[in-house]
Amino acid sequence: MKNLTNPQNLESCPFRGTRVNGAIGTAPQIDDWWPNRLQVELLHQDQPAANPLSGESYAEAFKSIDYEQLKQDTRELLVDSKDWWPADYGNYGPQMIRMAWHSAGTYRIADGRGGAGQAMQRFAPVSSWWDNGNTDKSRRLLWPIKQKYGAKLSWADLIVLAGTVALEIMNFPTQGFAGGRIDAWEADKSTYWGPEFWNGKPFSESPATGDYLGHPDEMVSPDLRWVGGLKEEYRDLENPLAATHSNLIYVNPEGPGGNGDPMDSARNIRESFARMAMKDEETVALIAGGHAFGKSHGAVPAAKIGAAPEIAKIQEQGFGWHNPVGTGNAEFTSTNGIEGSWTPDPTTWDNDYLINLFKFEWEKTKSPAGALQWTPVDKSAPTTPDAHRPGMDHALMMMTSDIALKVDPAYRKICEKFLGDFDYFTEAFSKAWYKLTHRDMGPKDRYVGPEVPAEDFIWQDPIPTLDHEVINADDIADLKRRILGTGLTVSALVSAAWSAASVYRDTDKRGGANGARIALDPQNTWEINRPEELTNVLTVLGGMRGDFNRTQADGKKVSLADLIVLGGCAAVEHAAKAGGVEIEVPFTPGRMDANAEQTDAESFDWLKPVADGFKNYYNDKVGIQIQPERIFLDRAQLLTLNAPEWAVLVGGLRVLDQNWDYSKHGVFTDRPGQLTNDFFRVLTSMDYEWSPTDGTEMYFDVKDRSTGETKYTATRCDLIFGSNAQLRNVAEVYGANDGHERLVKDFVAAWDKVMMLDRYDVKDN
Repeated sequence: MKNLTNPQNLESCPFRGTRVNGAIGTAPQIDDWWPNRLQVELLHQDQPAANPLSGESYAEAFKSIDYEQLKQDTRELLVDSKDWWPADYGNYGPQMIRMAWHSAGTYRIADGRGGAGQAMQRFAPVSSWWDNGNTDKSRRLLWPIKQKYGAKLSWADLIVLAGTVALEIMNFPTQGFAGGRIDAWEADKSTYWGPEFWNGKPFSESPATGDYLGHPDEMVSPDLRWVGGLKEEYRDLENPLAATHSNLIYVNPEGPGGNGDPMDSARNIRESFARMAMKDEETVALIAGGHAFGKSHGAVPAAKIGAAPEIAKIQEQGFGWHNPVGTGNAEFTSTNGIEGSWTPDPTTWDNDYLINLFKFEWEKTKSPAGALQWTPVDKSAPTTPDAHRPGMDHALMMMTSDIALKVDPAYRKICEKFLGDFDYFTEAFSKAWYKLTHRDMGPKDRYVGPEVPAEDFIWQDPIPTLDHEVINADDIADLKRRILGTGLTVSALVSAAWSAASVYRDTDKRGGANGARIALDPQNTWEINRPEELTNVLTVLGGMRGDFNRTQADGKKVSLADLIVLGGCAAVEHAAKAGGVEIEVPFTPGRMDANAEQTDAESFDWLKPVADGFKNYYNDKVGIQIQPERIFLDRAQLLTLNAPEWAVLVGGLRVLDQNWDYSKHGVFTDRPGQLTNDFFRVLTSMDYEWSPTDGTEMYFDVKDRSTGETKYTATRCDLIFGSNAQLRNVAEVYGANDGHERLVKDFVAAWDKVMMLDRYDVKDN
């Protein structure tokens, strides 16, 4: 291959491809040809093969760090300005707070995705969002610390630690810090971040030439994420999105679409922060607290700034947003285009942000980059020093999103409370920061390090610590016999256990059977959980728990959470034996029961599925515009299932009669309640044909090909295992003549995996 830039040499190149935007070797891929194809391969992201640290315990590695030395190293780095990227005011603290905030601020409560947990800020698309401008510099500044501690310190932990230590060196009292975040090793290809529109074309279609990608104000339509538009229906931000505009973390600081309207901005802020699990007081605390530090950068117009890291030139070595003006940094720095500081002392914790916001009237002006911002009308107002040039001062700055806190009645009331009680404000910001940066870590069993607060916060979904001896093998066998002797059906026992465990989502480690929250509001009322049947199961198992615990003289106890899972295990064993295969389902005791005071019912209601193919549940009342099999794939991914595990669980649950409404869709068997491979035998058989019941193609009749008789019914979530090429090949394994015992063995293994997903008390992070 002599010269790839010369098209005349293309014939001599052994790697021939189609030119796209001037590049050789790129051509339309499978998803370009078939954009509606179900991407089952998304279940197999971030495999151990991609992880150079696979097999090592990160929690144990982190514990071996000299933590005080790590913090001291971080403190010293934060005030050691580098020529290649000088520190504002000689302190990198505000820059690190922004980086940590933006890493954690991608979290969204609807599906638990985003957050600081895997340091996804290092990968596209998050790494190249306009709102993350120059966070690449912040991470590179931290490289000496990451290099020193190596595998003992993840990027995910270091990013949050740097932001927390930054607050501390500027005299702010934090709640502490917990390590335990494990890095991802490849870009997240599955999270839906919303429409990425810039300069009249989708972000994914931008030319890979290093050209300017655009500023948020230049989006084709600023309300693409809002059903009904920005003004009238603010509550209809597209689910599960939390950021109100493309390529932003929260909201456009200039107002929706850059409109400069503080009330509009307040509505956007409230919706966005609520989607990120923050209440009004936490929202105000975060904004007012965060803006007590540092400055915003808008010295150079966006059109002059180079490409984001993901498409920057190779010689940039991972840096993006090259600024060709002046030194490209220090007083020439540009990030979001707004220029200035909020306070006279941007590296010290004080209440000047709120004092000045309310003391002065503010008027609109423009930054050097052309962005809309606000300055005090009273020219005698305090000024703020230049971040790099001694002896130079500037007017204070506010963003439209800051003025929003003053004009919105609810936010204003909170601000006035903070103004009147600085200690209360300090505590509120401290707790809100801790929640922001730890919200997606899940149970405290995952937290490691000497600065983990003793307090249990309700957003951590606390579960009581195990305080008794657990049941042994003999107890387990006896309880299984007693459960099966109660008259509870296999279907009811399996449903209760599966409903409890399968609400888990690995994104933020919430949900699961531990805690027995399926017995509490709101989970015990969800229609998908067969509430009447569930109540009966819980009543019987609750009585059994009481009887067992009263008769134990040695302090041994069993929790309702354990009995729910054990009942499901006993039912699966019984169903397998009825189908002709004897097998023992693993069971690990030690779960505890949470109570209502330990459960944020409003927050837990976000875990309620809008669709769940495992139970053939599809709530068409919420107006979902996505095909149910795609949501089904998403749920499988939240449970960390691979394609065979997904398939075998569905095949087993169908013959165990697990549809939420007791319908027979997908129950391709004449012996329901027995664990067989009948689902796959019918699905792969040519004796049947599949006929939609109406034009929506949501439900189907399964007809005998020779007689035309309808033998079974099905949904899209059943048929996808026969229509998708990857899933059909898995289905054929279980539908083969030797597939029955394999199905039982694999179903039991996958069942146990789901039952144990939330057991961080007995497994590594």
